[in-house]
Amino acid sequence: MKLLQEKIVQDGKVLSDQVLKVDTFLNHQIDPPLMQAIGEEFAARFKDAGITKILTIESSGIAPAMMAGLVLGVSVIFARKRKSLTLIDHLYTASVHSFTKKETNEISVSKDFITSEDTVLLIDDFLANGQAVLGLLDIIEQAEAKLAGVGIVIEKGFQPGGSLIRERGIRVESLAIIASLENGQVTFTEEDELQ
Repeated sequence: MKLLQEKIVQDGKVLSDQVLKVDTFLNHQIDPPLMQAIGEEFAARFKDAGITKILTIESSGIAPAMMAGLVLGVSVIFARKRKSLTLIDHLYTASVHSFTKKETNEISVSKDFITSEDTVLLIDDFLANGQAVLGLLDIIEQAEAKLAGVGIVIEKGFQPGGSLIRERGIRVESLAIIASLENGQVTFTEEDELQ
């Protein structure tokens, strides 16, 4: 997705050969026209998958998931990272480790929102080590729902998450795949540059 690549190069900040900061448009401040284009792209890629629900994880996956849900006309559910007074039982739960934040969270989704009748699309902002996606997959399996696939805004192709998920035979559609962040430069995979 050329528009996303341009935004990453223009506004992203390479903090190290492992970390890309995109808080000016994706995971702190949100660029609505870009999110709309991202939602439309995910909807186009998965339009024939029979999706009934979109599942993401709070908080950075919510904006792209909402836009895709709007185009597809389906509900968006986000897995909560923290318990609340109203979300205490009748839950699917899974553990997710964040390498960026160096913490493990128990995510949860109400059993009222995903059932065995659903076909679910997972959407998240980043795919690096794959832990968030694995946690969301665990929830879908607990619900005995069908998986349509995984939509990722930015995949770090040099980290193991993408391979880990694809090796399970799961369809992964990443809108921008980064090959390298070395020397402070963002390099996209050749495959991604052709899209």
